[in-house]
Amino acid sequence: MNLHLDGKAALVTGASRGIGKYVALRLAEEGMDVAVCARGRDDLEATAAELEDVGAEVVALPLDLTDEGTAERFVEKAAEKLGRLDAVVGNVGGNRRGPFEELSAEDWDDIFALNFRSHTRTARAAIPHLRAAASETGHASLIYTSSIFGRELGGAGLSAYNTTKSALISLAKVQAQELAEDGICVNTVAPGSIRFPGGSWDRRVKEQPDKMEQFVEENLPLGRFGTAEEVADLVAFLSSERASLLVGSCINIDGGQSASLI
Repeated sequence: MNLHLDGKAALVTGASRGIGKYVALRLAEEGMDVAVCARGRDDLEATAAELEDVGAEVVALPLDLTDEGTAERFVEKAAEKLGRLDAVVGNVGGNRRGPFEELSAEDWDDIFALNFRSHTRTARAAIPHLRAAASETGHASLIYTSSIFGRELGGAGLSAYNTTKSALISLAKVQAQELAEDGICVNTVAPGSIRFPGGSWDRRVKEQPDKMEQFVEENLPLGRFGTAEEVADLVAFLSSERASLLVGSCINIDGGQSASLI
């Protein structure tokens, strides 16, 4: 399927490794120029080099999106160098695990800053550029990486993670209603347990193979972890006009891991 993304530009946050990196690479392979950011300079520069090898024009800024003004600076630099923004993928995020009673106010502030406010700042800066692209082509995309644990229980110790991922899904649904008339399609993807080199599931499989084998048997109907490439394929589709009827959707990509009927 031709996604018709040649000559367009995307911005991906949290793109030095894992899902964000694979999303950026997939978009570049589809012909998009790509702006990426992350806190780690070395990994980001390595990702930028891979993107350039694919043939993309690249903007790569090492920065922390929780710092005041960084989201705005990143968006403006990307739009200035790439000339346009047709897709924005909010992928930055993390976890602060622990029993609810033991999480401090600082813990909650930190995880909200990373998992939620970084996305609102980036989106606020990017929407005018997405609107301009949509006025030209009829379509632009704003996509967030949430989690099935934004929809499911997730388990003990994940109150902060679940709450912020749920908030991201809710934000996207409201934005979708507000921006649809401008041709901007807003959606979220909700990955399940995704294994990629250097990631938490990869580490657990190597450190606790028997326990992880049992986890897969009990939780993953396909009998395997998902891959970052599979998430990237979905995001690439959502970035294209082929997904123009998808507005305000939260799409599980979990191999049947979710248990909810909602």
